[in-house]
Amino acid sequence: MNSTELLCNLRAVAAEAAAIVLEVYEAPFDVEYKRPSDPVTAADKRSNAHICSRLRDLYPDIPIVAEESDPSTFADYRDAHQVFFVDPLDGTREFVARNGEFVVMIGLLDGDRPLAGVLHAPTTGAVWSGYVGEGATLTRADGSETVLEVSAGAALDAARLLSTRSHRSEHLERALAKLQAGQVDALGSAGLKCAAVAEGSAEAYVSPGRAGSRWDLCAGEAIVVAAGGRVTDAHGSPIDYRAESLVNTTGIVASNGHVHDAIVECWRDV
Repeated sequence: MNSTELLCNLRAVAAEAAAIVLEVYEAPFDVEYKRPSDPVTAADKRSNAHICSRLRDLYPDIPIVAEESDPSTFADYRDAHQVFFVDPLDGTREFVARNGEFVVMIGLLDGDRPLAGVLHAPTTGAVWSGYVGEGATLTRADGSETVLEVSAGAALDAARLLSTRSHRSEHLERALAKLQAGQVDALGSAGLKCAAVAEGSAEAYVSPGRAGSRWDLCAGEAIVVAAGGRVTDAHGSPIDYRAESLVNTTGIVASNGHVHDAIVECWRDV
């Protein structure tokens, strides 16, 4: 698969979905709940339907694991060599809170590892994209482009770390305090946290426990790795995108690579 053509297609699909999301965002909208504290809106559903339809037209042989799709539509995805993971609106709580911290995410798994990813922020028009082995870029709304590279910071006590804004708990606060990092900031959207690591404005995105699902991470992992970083669970093991469960139950560490082992070591008994 040609990397240039793939990323061009994924950016186009993500931009179309971002326009749908923004249309809903700029008008009154209703909020439903799939589970307590798990909101869903028309933006999630419409974006999901559009992305899946477009990807099926472009790549009919690649299954699509999308958050708002019926699981029956991707029941056999583990048998496929390549799989799309789609979060049509990563950061729905932030969308509902109207703080702008949400993105459209499309990632491609190749074998066991994410190969390519695109994140599109509807409120700013910023697009992060990456292809592992070929690099990552940030394209702004004005068309200007920057090559992404993770930071060189190697000292955890001077590092800026990012953690969830919406899913705070005593366990999380204790785990973050144990790291004794230079700075820990809260930010909505797993995708935006991965983007910050890829562009070098943060040394790591960290979560010691349950942290969303595979569609929350695939695109972000591809971009972080393409920018020179590293992504594992909180124990230092690769994320298993073909596991029986789609939930990230064992945490996430997405880093510049230099502070990675120190974070995992700190959390060995968390």
